[in-house]
Amino acid sequence: MDSNEDPIAVSQRWLERAVIGLNLCPFAKAVHTKGQVRWVLSDASAPEALLAELGEELAMLRDTDAAEIDTTLIVHPQVLQDFIDYNDFLGDADALVEALDLDGVLQVASFHPDYQFADSHPDDVENYTNRSPYPTLHLLREDSVSRAVEAFPDPDVIVERNVETLRKLGRDGWIALLKE
Repeated sequence: MDSNEDPIAVSQRWLERAVIGLNLCPFAKAVHTKGQVRWVLSDASAPEALLAELGEELAMLRDTDAAEIDTTLIVHPQVLQDFIDYNDFLGDADALVEALDLDGVLQVASFHPDYQFADSHPDDVENYTNRSPYPTLHLLREDSVSRAVEAFPDPDVIVERNVETLRKLGRDGWIALLKE
């Protein structure tokens, strides 16, 4: 990414063009349209600082009405650029959710520029479903996820449809989609 780019603006463009535009997550459009997405730009440069910030955001989301903020995206461009380190950090994030007694209330989903599913190759198009311009932690309310899944006729088809969409788009199409 260009060092002059605003990570939040770039991430919002990714949300609008890829996540919503390609319908990778059929639940994202409603909260985005209603203005219920909180965007946080982390200045953390160490995993410990990011974990502390994550704790603050989890508590803030817990204490805020879902009608006001339903979900939070923490964009953290200065820490956990390496996907293996990032993936290891997710265990700490889950442990923090449990330590705050929020298991079953909130969850942390993950997006990263180098996201790679287990048993996949780095260039497999399937990985792009979880690739974001910057490392990003996505805080979700379990109740909202449950309601969204119940309202969707067959949530299992989402993954299959996303893979097919990305195969048709291809890597070059993905890159072009996110360019300004």
